[in-house]
Amino acid sequence: MARALFWAERGRGRTSPNPIVGAVVVSPDGVIVGQGAHMEAGGPHAEVVALDRAAGRARGASLYCTLEPCAHTGRTGPCVERIVSAGVARVVAAVTDPNPQVAGRGFAYLREHGVAVTTAVGEEDATKQLEPFLTWITRRRPFVIVKMAASRDGFVGQPGERVKLTGPTADRYFHRQRAEVDAIAVGSGTVLTDDPELTARGAYRVRPLTRVLFDWRGRIPETARVLSTLPAGPVIMVATTDTLAGQAEHFTALRDRGVEIEAVETRDLRTVLERLAERDITSLLVEGGPALHAAFAEAELVDLAQWIVTPRTLGGGVPVASQLTRTGQGPEPASPGGVPHVVQLGDDVLMEFHVHGIDRDHRPH
Repeated sequence: MARALFWAERGRGRTSPNPIVGAVVVSPDGVIVGQGAHMEAGGPHAEVVALDRAAGRARGASLYCTLEPCAHTGRTGPCVERIVSAGVARVVAAVTDPNPQVAGRGFAYLREHGVAVTTAVGEEDATKQLEPFLTWITRRRPFVIVKMAASRDGFVGQPGERVKLTGPTADRYFHRQRAEVDAIAVGSGTVLTDDPELTARGAYRVRPLTRVLFDWRGRIPETARVLSTLPAGPVIMVATTDTLAGQAEHFTALRDRGVEIEAVETRDLRTVLERLAERDITSLLVEGGPALHAAFAEAELVDLAQWIVTPRTLGGGVPVASQLTRTGQGPEPASPGGVPHVVQLGDDVLMEFHVHGIDRDHRPH
């Protein structure tokens, strides 16, 4: 199963809205005879890739897969039929697929056709790996990552001034992250202060990257640099219907430039996330700023919090969102998910917290 999880990672950033899945075929005498990963939506599933590579050696073998094999016809045929026809004797799976089209039907089909089934092997690791897909299916919204970089004394910058906090190692790490997620979100304050492009630089990205700009008051100008990066992927601007009505000419000009406008009655983040999910966005990286971070935290819509502590001391300025600190006033991050995962990135330190913990039951929160 560890090998199957390793193979699944090869599809990261490539398969959305499908999950990343890995599969390994092991002969009766314990030899790996086939392995593979799902590499793109509409392409062959991991089980089929592994069985193709195993060929006739799959008869009597065990198939290890990180997610329950599908039993329905979507863009591809049912994996379970291929497993049975290949003569596989046993399937070992990590996670039951919560997709209503599957949800145990794959396991039932296999058992009905004489294939032994073992489940929940490597479940915690696979659940963590599959979090965007599981969240999209069960909660009907993207998996939300809130990322914040702060000085050692708990500030993200100076009012109206762009402040560079992270070093080159951390920058490379997070550009790779941008290459893996479906969408990035920022608030209007971040656009006005930093004027970012919001692209994945120095990292290979297979699919277009969606950028979501929360601009409740219509403050982002047509000259913002992110609006010149449409070849890299869609730009969606979120505003209230009242703002759109009051600044009709401004938003018409934005539409003429190719910006997609998402209008909502109120500043309801859950509604916005549901609409993003309808666009097949399964993961959303919320990069800034503190006001948007606070709004996601208050709405209890944060799944993974990333806190980057940098060696710089600012001595004042814009503080991190108090909703994401332990005391509500200091620089120490809250850790509702328990012990953080810590990564040293040059002179910077990344701490990651799973806000809900690992949801092994894949139920909506």
